[in-house]
Amino acid sequence: MQIDKEQVVELLRSKGEEQRVEQAERELPDQMDTDEHADLLSGYGLGPQELIAKLGGGPLGGLTGR
Repeated sequence: MQIDKEQVVELLRSKGEEQRVEQAERELPDQMDTDEHADLLSGYGLGPQELIAKLGGGPLGGLTGR
């Protein structure tokens, strides 16, 4: 599944991971594939299944704004 960096950033933010948010904004590519970048995403405590479940429904999937 293709995801935008901003989707990952928002997911981390929703989990209260502000330090990881800053790191992700600096280090992650603008576009990622959950399979191809699984190792990179796992460094942020995110697995492909969690991303698909939370982001699979659209631009921000199941996330709600803060």
